[in-house]
Formats: sequence, C-alpha cells, structure tokens
Amino acid sequence: MREKRRPLVGISAGDPAGIGPEVTAKALAQGRVYEIARPLVVCDRAVMDAAIRFSGLRLESRAVDSPASGRFQHGTIDVLDMPNVDMSRLAYKTVSAMTGKASFEYIRRVIELAMARQIDATVTGPINKEAINSAGYHYAGHTEIYGELTGSRDYAMMLADGGFRVVHVSTHCSLREACDRARKARVLRVIGLAHDALRRLGTERPRIAVAGLNPHAGENGLFGREEIEEIAPAIREARLAGIDASGPFPPDTVFSKMAGGMFDIVVVMYHDQGHIPTKLQGFRYDAATNTWGSMSGVNVTLGLPIVRASVDHGTAFGKAGEGRANPESMIQAIEMAVRLA
Repeated sequence: MREKRRPLVGISAGDPAGIGPEVTAKALAQGRVYEIARPLVVCDRAVMDAAIRFSGLRLESRAVDSPASGRFQHGTIDVLDMPNVDMSRLAYKTVSAMTGKASFEYIRRVIELAMARQIDATVTGPINKEAINSAGYHYAGHTEIYGELTGSRDYAMMLADGGFRVVHVSTHCSLREACDRARKARVLRVIGLAHDALRRLGTERPRIAVAGLNPHAGENGLFGREEIEEIAPAIREARLAGIDASGPFPPDTVFSKMAGGMFDIVVVMYHDQGHIPTKLQGFRYDAATNTWGSMSGVNVTLGLPIVRASVDHGTAFGKAGEGRANPESMIQAIEMAVRLA
C-alpha cells in the first residue's frame, strides 16, 4: 500500500552540459524525496555518475531497463540508461548537437512512459533551446515539445513559487506575435486552465486576476483596445461559467495584490510579464559570493493528458560541472508533480 501512495515520477535530467543532472542528483540525495515519490531518472547513466562524483555526493546509480525494475530507495538513484553521450566529448558549459539530442531523447522517453501509464508524472530538468534545435528538433522549448508529443492543442505554462502563481496566454514567441495572440478565445481558455489547476491543488474557489496587455490595462482605450475588445469579454464569459475571474488589471500592480493575498493566480498575456515577477520573487543572487541563495519556483504545463512539472531555471552553463548548483527548484518540481499526480 505504501508504494501506491508514492507516485512513480520520471525525471528527464536535462542537457548533460548544463546543471540538470547535478540538480537532479542533489535533489535525490534528499531522503524526504523518497518519502513522497518513487523517482526514476531518464538520462545517460555515465552523465549521472559524473554529476554525483563532481558534486561530492554519497550516492550510487543503478541502471534499470524499465520503471517496473526500479528499487526507489534513498542512497541509490535508479537510472533508465539512455547512452546518447560520448563522455570523452562532453564539454560542460557548451552548446552542442550531441547534448541537445540527448536531452530531447530523455524528454521523449518520459513522455512515452507517462502516456503508456508506466509512470504517474514527469519532471523535467533544464534544456538549451539552441542545442536541441542544432540537433534537428525544432521546438521553442519544453512546453511546445510536450504539447506536440501528447497531441495537446490547448495548453499553457504556469509558474508557481508557493502562493505566487502566474499562467501565460503566450510564451515563446516575439513580443509582436504575443500581442496578436491576446485574443478572447485564448484568454478564456487560459482562465479555465488556471481554475482547473488550482482546484486540483486544493483551492476550492480560485480567485483569478487577469492582467492587461497594455500599460495601465489600456487606460480605457487610450493605450490600446485589446483590454476592451478581447480580454474583458473573456473575463465576463468566465464569470458566467461560475469562475471567480476579475480584471483586466494594470500589470504594474496586480502581482503585488496577489503577493498580498488578494488573488490565487494571475493570468498574464506574455512570457516576460509573468516570468519577471515570479523570478524576482523566487531567485536571490549574492554578488559578493557569486552564488544564488535561492532558486525557488516551479514550471507546470497545464492542459496535458499527463503531469509535467519542471525547474524554473535554465541550464546555467556558467557554473555547470562545478558542483555548486542549487537543487531547490528541482526538489519543488518533484513535490509539485507528486501533488498533481
């Protein structure tokens, strides 16, 4: 019975040249992870062994050929070995087609396992978009990979750091294109995805704020009409469906209101409108020590037939291979995946 209470979580370790394998190993060095989950790492075993070694961790890896053969005991990392990387050619901190291909293969495998119901949830380490594209996989990021490989059409990115949450109408596109994507149907769909996600996370009646696209939320048409013609109608329709949505609010104040407890989530119109306040909330850099004291936050893809949570940071090539990466976001991503599963 205890095994059934611990969801089986597949973790794609990310780009081998970045910090993904390191933060994965460090997260699984925490005994509390094994109290809530059965983690299975999808990666080159040799890459994970290297991360364990240069991080100075008292762990060992164990190759498995399927999720069913995992032991899931603290102290040993079960690795679904995918030998994609020539370790003699692996260069940390460097964009390469080899590591881009490897990271994509890890992602594809965890998606296949989740779609086949062999694992209960997926967690993703950071990838490098240039690397996967150089390997011939032309995607803007994880969200788009998951959308295509799961056959999903209406999906959205949610970032969460505790009670500070945002969900995006658009993500990886130009700012010009993002303005064009702020349309009633899409805004309404994202409001619905936000509502359903928070209900799954235990919020009985989510309070959803919707940010405007333009400065001052358009100032009644002075700075743009998207709020009047697209965003406000979507909010009205959501309210008619019984969803507690309000706005559109000026983007420069709505996040402070959520942080103060007025709202449970903010629907944002484009990538940086949501990413900047969330990372300001969760990331803490110390110039004196050149370290990140906090790298808190989780990325979740909503609208998929499977669970996907991720770290909320990139490959951090600047410190890859040095053993000084912070695993906080990976631990939180595993915890989020368990909650959603």
